[in-house]
Amino acid sequence: MDLTNKIQIVGITDTGLVRQKNEDSINFDEQSGLIILADGMGGHRGGEVASSMAVETISQHVLDKFPSIKRGQIHPNSGFSFESICLQDSIELANDKIYQTAENSPEHKGMGTTIVVLQFYDNKLSLAHIGDSRCYRIRGKNIEQLTKDHSLLQELIDRGFYTKEEAKYSMNKNLVTRALGIDPVVSADIQEDIVMKGDVYLLCSDGLTDLVDDEQIHLTINKFSANLEEAAKQLITKANQNGGKDNISVMISQINENFSDSRNWFKQMMTWFD
Repeated sequence: MDLTNKIQIVGITDTGLVRQKNEDSINFDEQSGLIILADGMGGHRGGEVASSMAVETISQHVLDKFPSIKRGQIHPNSGFSFESICLQDSIELANDKIYQTAENSPEHKGMGTTIVVLQFYDNKLSLAHIGDSRCYRIRGKNIEQLTKDHSLLQELIDRGFYTKEEAKYSMNKNLVTRALGIDPVVSADIQEDIVMKGDVYLLCSDGLTDLVDDEQIHLTINKFSANLEEAAKQLITKANQNGGKDNISVMISQINENFSDSRNWFKQMMTWFD
């Protein structure tokens, strides 16, 4: 199903004011409703290599396999849709490629990347992530962080060592506990949800969320809701005004129209008469 015009997507990545290179990578495809963001880590261009490998591998796999998925079916072992399993498979493939490259290239030893992938289909979404790059949803007057950081700081919050307010001033912000490419096997967190017309989804690296709080993100996107590209630019600007200490990537998507797959409804109706 072609989602062009049904979903609007914009994406911007910026080096920031401190780093010499940009180790973030982004990609999106409006026609298929695929959005990907990766924030790399590792010396000697390792982070840049890892993030670009992740985005390229996942994009290629999903765009190749997604059209042949049997819509509306559930994977018997996991309970997830086959659309979500496609994302999971693509992430596992990317992890293997990055890990093997690092193992065979001493200068890239230990390189890795966060990853967050959002796929729209049939008025639904599948969301997969590893690390502390985030996905938010703005629905009406509310903003909600859909992903949960795989980070030391989040674990300390969960265990009661920090409140969310205290965590803003912690020195442990950038220590991730899970990343793509570091270990031979990695597990992505996967979510599925219903999409509503008017929803806005934000994917971003920690270069934004470390320097711009959720309230400011919400206010900025609402203020520039008629121009998503300007909203993304304003978020980048705010992060740089607050120090720009890291690379900053922002991807915003807005649901403009219903995109249900009517064939699924027909298939479900026919099962009633079997």
